[in-house]
Amino acid sequence: MPQPRFRPARREDCAAIAALFRISSDGIADYIWTQLAQPGEDILAVGRRRYEREDSAFSYRNCTLVEDEGGIIGMLVAFPMHSEPTGEQNDPVLAPYSTLEVDRSYYISGMALLPEHRGRGIGARLLQLAEEQAREQGYKALSLIVFEQNSGAKRLYERYGYREVKRATVYPHPLIRYTGDAVLMLKALA
Repeated sequence: MPQPRFRPARREDCAAIAALFRISSDGIADYIWTQLAQPGEDILAVGRRRYEREDSAFSYRNCTLVEDEGGIIGMLVAFPMHSEPTGEQNDPVLAPYSTLEVDRSYYISGMALLPEHRGRGIGARLLQLAEEQAREQGYKALSLIVFEQNSGAKRLYERYGYREVKRATVYPHPLIRYTGDAVLMLKALA
């Protein structure tokens, strides 16, 4: 099997980024994009449109893609987190996640691989890339949020040095695939 190739995303990759981010978010993107959709607009079109922007953290500019045999099979969305204490999040579905943001960390917003490409060490390589990006930009910590019920992802992060530091209860919604807690994990960089 050929080795996958890692590369920065381009604007024309935004449809693939949206599809993969949808996988990584376990329903959060579906919820947000549904709120932003125009009447009759497909939510993946909303996601594509959001990642086409260049003036937002949720931009193709903050994405690394994984290609294998010519196709996109995975992605990493990571960027500097600048969380400002502007008050409470008014949306109860999103409120738990905003309480878990770590200011001045390098935030892994999403990481996904198509199911048939999992178990090959690609996720570990994406975590290494995020760490390299954080160091290059002078960040001392990486952060991410994972659902406690997503035990496979949580174990992967723990294996690579991420530690649980805080939890928030997930607000139940039909589009969110998990219940229980969302878990903030942090990795300090030496």
